[in-house]
Amino acid sequence: MTNAVPTPDRIMRLINGYWATGVLAAASTHRVFTHLQQGASTATALATAAGISERGAQTLLDGLVSIGLVELGEDGYRNTAEAATYLVEDTPVSLARFARLKLTHMGALADLAEVVRAGGPVASPVVEVANNPHWEEIVRAIAAQSVPAAGIAAQVLGLADAGPISILDVGGGSGIYSGIWLQTNTQARATQLDWAPINAIAHRLLAERGVAERFTSIDGDFHTTDFGTDQHDVAVYSHIAHQESPEANIEVFTRLRQAIKPGGALVVCDYVVDDDRSGPAFPLIFASEMLLKSKHGSTWRQADYRDWLVKAGFEEISFHAAPPATVVIAR
Repeated sequence: MTNAVPTPDRIMRLINGYWATGVLAAASTHRVFTHLQQGASTATALATAAGISERGAQTLLDGLVSIGLVELGEDGYRNTAEAATYLVEDTPVSLARFARLKLTHMGALADLAEVVRAGGPVASPVVEVANNPHWEEIVRAIAAQSVPAAGIAAQVLGLADAGPISILDVGGGSGIYSGIWLQTNTQARATQLDWAPINAIAHRLLAERGVAERFTSIDGDFHTTDFGTDQHDVAVYSHIAHQESPEANIEVFTRLRQAIKPGGALVVCDYVVDDDRSGPAFPLIFASEMLLKSKHGSTWRQADYRDWLVKAGFEEISFHAAPPATVVIAR
């Protein structure tokens, strides 16, 4: 069998990959996927619905067909199944807000070559503070990513029938885990530990879900705040481990183990790579984000999580796919 002669097509697409980010962000800004879902199947109809130029509408449609988010058929343009599920506005799993947010982060990639040489951030590191106004946008933008993972964890733990349990969400942000689990289990109560301005956002979002009366918060930094002893049935540590060092993760897991009642469980969600670092694809490339933005973070292997959790005192550890993330449950 003769091997196919390589062409530069895929490499050209990768070199110009920022076009995909820009097209996706612009389409999200103008609610293109929502308009398509509502029947705007031509460039003319889309331009009218979105209030944009017809030339601009056609350019976005061409770009979205190129990157596989829109299809062109006999009846005109339509969302792919992926786009219809994850990019239409105002759904629990919509990533449209996140697509717009990531466009603002693209400039940092210009430093990556130097960051790779140095082994970490070369500019003054971004110091996250409680009163940064960007939390309002970021917290809401990233919430949808955790919806599938929260559902998977609820199923694995049988939370719907768990009765009057206590939940601790460390660094909970939008309160998405608490919101979903309190709706799943009407007897449960949840406490979120995060900075005060972020907790305020969570209280507002959980009020919209109708579960605010069973949700409380603790204002503070999880690195220094006491989690208590034998107080909670379930604890959550979601999308935090990737920004922490191995030593810091062990320390937090140890305190979480102490905070969980006998028989309780810790839920960790993050982008986890295989032990041989052969995949999955998204966690592997996400490591570059941590190299750019953190001094010690990375995308850690399953073996790392297993080692840290055992050292923290957990005995039973399982991994559950929630693409592109992984849910780790430790007991």
